[in-house]
Amino acid sequence: MRATLPVHPVDLEPFRLGGRAERTAVAAAIDTACRDSGFLLVSGHGVSAPLCDAVLDGFGAFFDLRLADKCGFVVADERANRGYSELGKEGLAYSRGEETPPDLFEAFNVGREDAIGPEYDRHREFYAPNVWPDHPAGLQATWLEYEQALRGVADDLLRAMALALELPEPWFLDRLERAILTTRAINYERAPGAPDPQPGQARMGAHTDYGVLTILLADDVPGLQVFRAGRWHDVETPRGSFLCNLGDMLERWTNNRWTSTLHRVVPPPPDQAGPVRRRSVARFLDCPPDLVVECIPTCASPDNPARYEPVSAGSWLREKVLSSRGRRQPDLGEAIV
Repeated sequence: MRATLPVHPVDLEPFRLGGRAERTAVAAAIDTACRDSGFLLVSGHGVSAPLCDAVLDGFGAFFDLRLADKCGFVVADERANRGYSELGKEGLAYSRGEETPPDLFEAFNVGREDAIGPEYDRHREFYAPNVWPDHPAGLQATWLEYEQALRGVADDLLRAMALALELPEPWFLDRLERAILTTRAINYERAPGAPDPQPGQARMGAHTDYGVLTILLADDVPGLQVFRAGRWHDVETPRGSFLCNLGDMLERWTNNRWTSTLHRVVPPPPDQAGPVRRRSVARFLDCPPDLVVECIPTCASPDNPARYEPVSAGSWLREKVLSSRGRRQPDLGEAIV
């Protein structure tokens, strides 16, 4: 019998609408979750259910197109991390130096559309232009509305995180104003008659996220698992809430006070007949490429010195993304202690 991980619930409404005491309580709850599994089940975020449904359905309609039509939106420059990624083109476990069969997902990647000006031009590979399909109609407009709503959720979480770390409330916002933002719509679907997965093949291989904060919207379909206490645990993704988790960069930034946890998506059981579909939309918040990430002052002390050397956020992200596609493996510094 599979174990289910009890993900920490965080109600953002008291932080958004409450006074000092309510905001402090929410910050403390986030600190507890970040110290434990690094996964938060966020409600009270203010994003409407119809908008969440629309973005899942919109990207789902794109994935329903013929493969030849979807491949018209492949972006040849892998550094851009934009457009369509075909089934079997990636293996997330590669980013950890593991050799596995390719992952059983297809994806569509979108970046921010407000990256305009010389400060972005200097790092254009991280702010590449988006490509948008003609079908379904309105997909770009739906995503823009959703992205605006998600920025509010991310900003609330980052303010609360700063308070949890005894920092000024805008501390993260000031440093992440030009954050690399990537939305990845993902489709996991086993067609009738498709061969069984190879040994060790996952829908998405075991990995940690690379950056600061991931906000996930997903169908509540089994498959997502988190590795804790030496075993894999199922994680539910109930509609109406966002499942949020921390990335490696924030773990480094907080000197391991907070946790970036290994997770994966596994195929349905072999005896489960018929098509089995799981749709998700993950929004990844990464540091600006020219930011040098070093230990947050409140996360170190004489008894707890910095564990990591400073690292360039852009180099970190570039190596992680390319390694997930079977390119050069990352070698960006290990813990000092």
